[in-house]
Amino acid sequence: MKAKDLAHIFYEWQGDILVLNILGTPMAKQDAVLKPKGNQLKVSVKAQPQNGKATDYMVSFLAKEFGVGACDIEVVYGRESIHKQLRIKAPKKLPKVIHEQS
Repeated sequence: MKAKDLAHIFYEWQGDILVLNILGTPMAKQDAVLKPKGNQLKVSVKAQPQNGKATDYMVSFLAKEFGVGACDIEVVYGRESIHKQLRIKAPKKLPKVIHEQS
């Protein structure tokens, strides 16, 4: 793998679907899309990690960040874990951190 490929490892495009690997932080002071850490994008949310509620909250938060409806984001795995993979259908906008990696 080339060095340039490593910079994109936390996300991948599959047609118009953006696949994101997430390292979630629940109970944070604020909701934020942070910088990548290894092959995951760090995302913090204020919600409590209880029965997947923090993941549901994260999906709603990220839907606004990507300009899509929450129904356009699929949690592939990690609903009750800090390690997640999301599929975002046809995002209308991209957070700055993804533009910086392009």
